[in-house]
Amino acid sequence: MAGPIIRVQGLSKRYVLSHQDGKTNSFRDALSNNFKRFGSWINRNNENDLSFTSKEEFWALKDVSFDIQQGDRVGVIGRNGAGKSTLLKILSRITEPTTGSISINGRVASLLEVGTGFHPELSGRENIFLNGAILGMNRGEIRKKFDEIVAFAEIEKFIDTPVKRYSSGMYVRLAFAVAAHLEPEVLIVDEVLAVGDAQFQKKCLGKMQDVSVNEGRTVLFVSHNMQAISSLTNTCIYLKNGGLIKSGPTAQIRDYYINTETTNSLIYENIQPAEDPSITRVKLSTSYEHNVQIHGDKMEIEVEINLPYPLRNGALSIQVFNSLDIPLVHVWLFNSEQESFKMKGTNKIKFVIPKFRLFFGGYTLTLYLAERGGNELLQKIEKVCPFEVVMFNTTHDHPWREGTCTYLEEYYCELEYPSN
Repeated sequence: MAGPIIRVQGLSKRYVLSHQDGKTNSFRDALSNNFKRFGSWINRNNENDLSFTSKEEFWALKDVSFDIQQGDRVGVIGRNGAGKSTLLKILSRITEPTTGSISINGRVASLLEVGTGFHPELSGRENIFLNGAILGMNRGEIRKKFDEIVAFAEIEKFIDTPVKRYSSGMYVRLAFAVAAHLEPEVLIVDEVLAVGDAQFQKKCLGKMQDVSVNEGRTVLFVSHNMQAISSLTNTCIYLKNGGLIKSGPTAQIRDYYINTETTNSLIYENIQPAEDPSITRVKLSTSYEHNVQIHGDKMEIEVEINLPYPLRNGALSIQVFNSLDIPLVHVWLFNSEQESFKMKGTNKIKFVIPKFRLFFGGYTLTLYLAERGGNELLQKIEKVCPFEVVMFNTTHDHPWREGTCTYLEEYYCELEYPSN
């Protein structure tokens, strides 16, 4: 049996962080401190002037070891700051490790962030040939792939335009097309695909699956999207605070991450007393543990509103925003014929959504409390109760449950009025 295509042993990466001990409250202070630095550099004997800075070691990665076999589709997951991007930069030879070793048997193509690997003054055509040459391909090999790359990126009209004039979306299209079509043995992709539109993201995921399953190449994929990780990868690496927590089959590591890493932050509470009507508590009940909502299952949102005085024609509105800050769902309660918001004290409202059918991804709630008669916004609470929609049944470990991105078929409210 052949050895692993990637072997990582005792990998660590250290950065040195500088901290300023004094406070800088204005541009004038910052400018003054810079002059002090310059003066201290000139007069090296005056050590007191340098005392306003201190240094601290930060280990982005600490003693990470794992093996990856040829043809593996590997997901790298973890919260922000876990060390995922640092790991990919080391594997891509962009930065060197502090300690430890890596060995890669084959060529590596990486797509880590917008702008990586392209020369801004060169055209798209010239950058394709430049990247092919970096991977060790001759001009004939690159020409065979050229038309495929341009067609996949869908930028035929701009192929001879300098890439510095490309939008971020065009940049990512071309960068991914180059990385995927120039036949590297290892393809490394960070969350940069989030820059592209939804249709192109789907196209990229399909291409990554194709080069791995059908062509036997190895793919490393970093994403916070558990649905993409589930559908694309067969093994997973879970990083936390720079260390390797667990690795193994995707379904096993994914469930472990969901159940241990995600925070149970589905309750928002405002404990500050208010003289005006205000939302004091929001509780989101998802269909699975922590903050995971399975596509098509029931969801409940409970809201408590403190009314120091009754409202003439009150309204409560809740919007569900996706990770791009686009509102996709809107539920509300306003009806002047009902007794809602007309009784002083704590009013409780529960929104019940029998079938929550949003597509997979991360979402938050934004709430509005208003007086509709006077068109007056009383309170706005933004980006609370973060949750994630998945389309697999975690209990039975189905990697994909088909569904479409549809809005709500129905919802209803349950009201509880003050007892006074």
